[in-house]
Amino acid sequence: METGEHKVSRWKEDIQSVFDRDPAARNTFEIITTYPGVHAIVFHRLAHALWGIGLKWLARVISNIARLFTGIEIHPGAVIGRRFFIDHGMGVVIGETAIIGDDCTLYHGVTLGGTSWEKGKRHPTLENNVVVGAGAKVLGPIVVGEDARIGSNSVVVKDVPAGSTVVGVPGKLITARKPEREGHREKIAKKIGFDAYGATKDAADPVAHAINCMLDHIHVMDKKMESMCEAMKRLGVDEEETNLPALDSCEIVSTAEELQKLDEEVPEKEKTTE
Repeated sequence: METGEHKVSRWKEDIQSVFDRDPAARNTFEIITTYPGVHAIVFHRLAHALWGIGLKWLARVISNIARLFTGIEIHPGAVIGRRFFIDHGMGVVIGETAIIGDDCTLYHGVTLGGTSWEKGKRHPTLENNVVVGAGAKVLGPIVVGEDARIGSNSVVVKDVPAGSTVVGVPGKLITARKPEREGHREKIAKKIGFDAYGATKDAADPVAHAINCMLDHIHVMDKKMESMCEAMKRLGVDEEETNLPALDSCEIVSTAEELQKLDEEVPEKEKTTE
């Protein structure tokens, strides 16, 4: 059992973790009285202690009261480390066998759920310093490694290595851009008048991925064409020098930007109201 001094220390840590991770936090009184994530942790610590000594029904009652007041459902059996922060919190669900390490952060709508009705470990384990974005679902007895990041609305059903970032449905690992590959992509993109990285830097965007594959393919084709032309010249075949015309920009813009452009093109007289 924790001593009173240790409980006070953990309470101070919880308050400080809010200041560290939420720029909107102004003072301690505001945090204590208006932050549902802090309230949910307080309720959970009480419920978890009761669960540990066998008062499971009472622990579930306290857990349900916490859900009623905070919108956050944490099963009393879940094990939660120090300096855990739930930002906003509405719709967060943490299952019975979930284990959360120190310095973890969850946003609203996160589910740490199970994928089986069998007894035993069926919920995720988050190691230290994990951040789970809004609406993400982390399901099953998987392990999310230390310092990992789960993108908003992702669905994760496999282990996540430490220090990795996962996005998408189903969740996929994002890897850093490789300079040796990016160099030729940027050259080809510039050659055909396309800004491939204007809005997709380091993003797991399927459109950007398709474009990158096309740029890689064009790069290989360019190399082969150059080799063929050089071979033909060595054989004495003369060819006319042909300069390829420059292409206009092929940048992708959002629907909102397109509508704004169209709106700006409408003559002023058509914008007059009755």
